[in-house]
Amino acid sequence: MDLWSAFQAFILGVVEGLTEFLPISSTGHQIIVADIIGFGGERAEAFNIIIQLAAILAVVWEFRRKILDIVVGLPSEPRAQRFTANLLIAFAPAVVLGVAFADQIHRYLFNPITVAVALVIGGFVMLWAENREHRIRAETVDQMTWKDALKVGCAQCLALVPGTSRSGATIIGGLLFGLSRKAATEFSFFLAMPTMVGAAVYSGYKYRHLFQPDDLPVFAIGFVTSFIFAMIAVRGLLKFIANHSYAAFAWYRIAFGLLILATWQFGLIDWSSVKH
Repeated sequence: MDLWSAFQAFILGVVEGLTEFLPISSTGHQIIVADIIGFGGERAEAFNIIIQLAAILAVVWEFRRKILDIVVGLPSEPRAQRFTANLLIAFAPAVVLGVAFADQIHRYLFNPITVAVALVIGGFVMLWAENREHRIRAETVDQMTWKDALKVGCAQCLALVPGTSRSGATIIGGLLFGLSRKAATEFSFFLAMPTMVGAAVYSGYKYRHLFQPDDLPVFAIGFVTSFIFAMIAVRGLLKFIANHSYAAFAWYRIAFGLLILATWQFGLIDWSSVKH
């Protein structure tokens, strides 16, 4: 393992960890940063699976007590059973569409220009969602109905477009459908667990031939880095939303997306020539 490969693994681990659970699109940032530092090809496919697993493990660790309560109470407690059913209902739409259209989406939409446009559009949608009057029907995730879960699950399908943001789609969708900011954020975190694990297992099997023993040191650096920074991001977001709206993330999305489009429009970087 050379020093440059270790640096690439560290940078992409930081990007994945910090952006996976913030409503700013981890996939979009990964595409753009990977292009900038020249990390691509088949090796990157396997690497991305590893760092995404690390990020989801950070959430599992952060919510380990609630997860344990749900697992222990599942055989007999209606609250645990209802919450588990809601997760499965919300998880289903993305599974169906993801399996059906994953290859086409990856072929045609995984490029910086699509990411930039989705970042800008998503940012304005977030601003609109935050500025409208909130009518909260569910203060906590335990108060959600199966209809709430299905709506959030349908919103998550928008995140199949890179740059939209899985967490952004589910959180803002939750706000529009009557969840409190806290409930929408926590449900987004829990929904990420089956969604990301399922995607990682599917991709891991599909690209199993890409995992090589020689890449283990690079993957280990990315894994550890992603786990640490995902933990920081999750804890920071939960504290942030206690007293703030998501407007700051919306303005960041808009600014970042416009920057990418400006560098492309003025010929500073030929983003349109890069596809994954």
